[in-house]
Amino acid sequence: MSGVRRLGARWRRRRPLRTRLALAASAAVALVAVGVCAAAFFVIRYELLHQLDLSLTQSATRVVQENRGEGPQIVAGECRFLSAPACAQVVPADPAADPEAAYLLPVSAPVREVAAGTRAPYFSNVTRFGHSLRMLTTPFGDGRALQVALRADPVEKGVRQAAVLLAAVGGAGVLLAGVLGYAVSRTGLAPVARLTSTAERIAATRDPRHRIELPPGPPGRQDEVTRLAASFNTMLGELEQSVSAQRRLVADASHELRTPLTALRTNAELLARADRLTPAQRERASGALGRQIREVTGLVNDLIELARDEEPLPLVEEVRIAELAEHTVAMARTHWPRVRFELEVGPGAAEAVRPGVPARLARLLTNLLDNAAKFSPPDAPVEVGLMAYGGGGGLELSVRDHGPGIAPEDLPYVFDRFYRAEAARALPGSGLGLAMARQIARAHGAELTASAAPGGGALFTVVFGGEGP
Repeated sequence: MSGVRRLGARWRRRRPLRTRLALAASAAVALVAVGVCAAAFFVIRYELLHQLDLSLTQSATRVVQENRGEGPQIVAGECRFLSAPACAQVVPADPAADPEAAYLLPVSAPVREVAAGTRAPYFSNVTRFGHSLRMLTTPFGDGRALQVALRADPVEKGVRQAAVLLAAVGGAGVLLAGVLGYAVSRTGLAPVARLTSTAERIAATRDPRHRIELPPGPPGRQDEVTRLAASFNTMLGELEQSVSAQRRLVADASHELRTPLTALRTNAELLARADRLTPAQRERASGALGRQIREVTGLVNDLIELARDEEPLPLVEEVRIAELAEHTVAMARTHWPRVRFELEVGPGAAEAVRPGVPARLARLLTNLLDNAAKFSPPDAPVEVGLMAYGGGGGLELSVRDHGPGIAPEDLPYVFDRFYRAEAARALPGSGLGLAMARQIARAHGAELTASAAPGGGALFTVVFGGEGP
């Protein structure tokens, strides 16, 4: 039994889904067709025999009424012809009372039992005169039994004809079931076939721009297979965006790394000939080499973090945002001694906490402060504000500078990786700080936006909702 099961499982694995579905649908329809034909055959057979039995019963009633006082005898014997009335004979329970003339119909022990009243009336099939007869044996009264017979071959012929006709109908039904099963499987699995073809094409070409053609119709009335194809298209779109982002990241990183690596190589080659340099030249080359190494190291670390696409949140804890802002602003004052930083904490914001990673939130604010300090004039402050809003405990952290601001054409791209506006190309940096800041904000359930500040300058706002991530 287990071997048969394994053989069936192996056959299913080797056959395409379309073939298996067509066979399953065909088998189901064929089974119904054969079952209906078989049921129709038995109903027709029963009705034909039932009509013949009713005719025998009517004939027996008529014979009883017409020959009530007669003794054992042959009442009628013309049943050998199709149009003749039924054959009828009266048989006594005692064989000694039989008439001298031979009976036309066979007389057996059950017939004597019906005559004696020890057996109920019954129908039977006999052969007489070279024909098949249907015979009824019923009590006649006074120890006698009445036998009535009619030719049954027309009924048998009708049953055979019905069997042949229903077999033909069943065969046609099975054939039609096969055709319809194939059509249903081909039509129903067409989106799956297109999905498979698209997946194979993507695997062969490594190009996620391909899409599956969807049938026309409103989105709310699509079947399961069409919804699967639509979901696959959505997944392909996400994959295409991810691949494009990775390609842009690699291209931008290679572009950004080319200049510092070239400078590193130049300074390293210069230091290799240190015997030809003066002490001042060696010191300048060594200092430049150190700065470039730190710049490349920071750039590589930023690339590693941004390449994850998701901000990890290990060791999440409750962070008091006001204290974090005070600490970050103090560190910025040390790093940018020529820039004045001002921090204002509004009512209700001093005690506000949010779940998160303190180091990552500090990195978020540090990137915003560094960006503001680069563009801030020496006599203008960088304003940091922390305000509570709404009744659900929302927080808004803002960083504003009084520099040249963000041009309207640059505003949609300020958070893109490696994007640097025309005004920032001469300033230090890799163009990754704001992209990293937005990634950290979104990982903590916040949203970072940029806008032009009233009166000039740039305004960056981090909005924390009422609940943490």
